[in-house]
Amino acid sequence: MKSPKFLLPVATAGVLALTLSACGGGGGGGTTTGGGDAEAGLDGRGPITYVQGKDNSNVVRPLVAKWNAAHPNEKVTFKEQTDQADQQHDDLVQHFQAKDANYDVMSVDLVWTAEFAAKGWLQPLKDKMAVDTAAMLPSTVAGASYKDTLYAAPQNSDGGILYYRKDLVPTPPKTWDEMMQMCSIAKQNNIGCYSGQFKQYEGLTVNASEAINSAGGSVLDKDGKPSLNTAEAKEGLGNLVDAFKDGSIPKEAITYQEEESRRAFQSGNLLFHRNWPYVYNLAVTEGSSKVKDKLGMAALPGKDGPGASSLGGHNVGVSVYSKNKATALDFLKFITSEETQRFYATQGSLAPVLTNLYDDAALVKKLPYLPVLKTSIENAVPRPVTPFYPAVTQAIQENSYAALKGDKSVDQALSDMQKSIETAGAGS
Repeated sequence: MKSPKFLLPVATAGVLALTLSACGGGGGGGTTTGGGDAEAGLDGRGPITYVQGKDNSNVVRPLVAKWNAAHPNEKVTFKEQTDQADQQHDDLVQHFQAKDANYDVMSVDLVWTAEFAAKGWLQPLKDKMAVDTAAMLPSTVAGASYKDTLYAAPQNSDGGILYYRKDLVPTPPKTWDEMMQMCSIAKQNNIGCYSGQFKQYEGLTVNASEAINSAGGSVLDKDGKPSLNTAEAKEGLGNLVDAFKDGSIPKEAITYQEEESRRAFQSGNLLFHRNWPYVYNLAVTEGSSKVKDKLGMAALPGKDGPGASSLGGHNVGVSVYSKNKATALDFLKFITSEETQRFYATQGSLAPVLTNLYDDAALVKKLPYLPVLKTSIENAVPRPVTPFYPAVTQAIQENSYAALKGDKSVDQALSDMQKSIETAGAGS
């Protein structure tokens, strides 16, 4: 993924091109403990390799240089991947399958964590390898866990934000119904009311999941099984379908990804806009922006208060095949330290995982969206946590898109979604 100096659309994960085998098998023996591999190298110290996507914001190299200066006998080599998420994923999979001990520590997209953990490729972060998560936002810890075990350290986070025209709406809506009632203001001003990202791609999984979660439903239950035949799921997806039907969401939004929707809002054509925090920087600095002096930001609206944003971000994990896990663990703790998290925020505009930084006056002055983002992340829910994620997201996208276009009823779309996820293996 690209990584300019603002937060990115994390939903462009490109995971649909991936194919997953069933939960069993895998380089670590097909268990969530990794067997003997997880027990090896726990006291090992020495040079390690850190693997991450393209460092466009120049945050990795300064951190590695700082670490190496302080640890001359445990130097880190940075292995830079491409900026394409699917290529990053495939590269990691190939090295895991080869049991490559030279890929010690790696940055892992939130939606890959369960897959890699289920295959026994990530070192469980417990006992000797435990990481203290007490100061971290609970949702980021949940996003780094699988079956109640931490498998990676939260590295940076992200959450959806409601942007709005504060010249037209002095007080932002707290609920979905309030926002829909305010669509009359948009009509009076001859602009669209609301848009998120509704093209058939990963962003639609994010938006549909947010709608379902915000209405009190969930795509998967706590056991990882689909739970879409519920009144809450119907209300959530139905909210989006109804808004398309009555024009509250403009019909052209069916083609919107992050950038198309951002441009529609910045050009003054939308009253409300759901997107990631990266939009803030562009909306207030781009010369063509018509909202730079009218930009309001709030938590996504839910049923009775803040909605459930889809959690974004990355985790950092240790390979079960690493020979120097003691060094790798220290490097993980270095990455999650307050000093490093502050550097991530100021140098790369990467959302911290430490709760206290969202109330830090100096940081908030530089990144004024932090308090709103904190509310978003505190109420966030990870996209479905499952080893079968590519099949699950495809089922969500295809059926949500059909419902938004009117090709399927909400009931039929949810029923088909349920069946597709069950067939994929997430229902077993």
